[in-house]
Order: sequence, then C-alpha cells, then structure tokens
Amino acid sequence: MTTSNGKKKGRRKKTTAELTEAEWEIMSVVWEKEPCAAGTVQEALARSRDWAYATVKITMDRMVRKGFLEISKIRNLQLFRSCISEVEARRGELRKMLKRGFGGALTPMLKFLIEHEGLSKEEAAQLREFVNKAGKSKD
Repeated sequence: MTTSNGKKKGRRKKTTAELTEAEWEIMSVVWEKEPCAAGTVQEALARSRDWAYATVKITMDRMVRKGFLEISKIRNLQLFRSCISEVEARRGELRKMLKRGFGGALTPMLKFLIEHEGLSKEEAAQLREFVNKAGKSKD
C-alpha cells in the first residue's frame, strides 16, 4: 500500500510482535538509526553477521510485508522506519516464551526464575519492590 506522500507501509501495525532472531538484530539497528537504508543496517551488522546486502534487504522487505517496518522513498533511496516499538517486540517475545514454557501463566515463570535461576539479594529486593508497587497501583 502506498500513501499519497509516497510512503509504502506495512500491512498493519501490531501491538505485539514475534520477531525471528535475524529480525531482532535488524530491528535493533533500525530503532537506533531510523530512518535508515538497508545498507546502513548491513554495515552496522557487519561485525556480528556476515550478511550480504541482498540478504539484509530481502529480510527487511519481508519485515515490511509483516508490518514490522515501513518504507519511505526519496528519489532512488528507500528509508526504513519501525512500525513496532521495542516494548511491543519484547511483549511478543515474553508472550511466546510464557505460552511455550509456562502455559501462558506469569506466576509459574516467576517462581521458576526464583527457584532455578538464583536471584541475588539485590535482585530479590528489586522484585519485591516491583510487586509491592504493582499491588498498590491496582488498589
């Protein structure tokens, strides 16, 4: 879909997003540098990934179709912007993990973290503080 100002948009804006690992890496660069060209993303990822420009561009075009990115054109240059925030992407990741590992329930996940991942005293204190604040804001 192209708008009257020449912007090509993704199909829809998502409130949660389940990104692949490659999409996460690309989105991290886009969030930091937007608007940016595919070449900018490829250069930023050159140290961690040995992706050719075509690989990055094809992946970013797919992300447009999925509604994660949008394209604006300036003459021959395509600039990409995010259609989802980091919060939306993190929410999608959390929901995917909760669904797979804990039947969609948050409490069993927190219990697992406390029992099996060894919280430090500082982390436990912070968690108690978060829980207390959340309880007070619900009243």
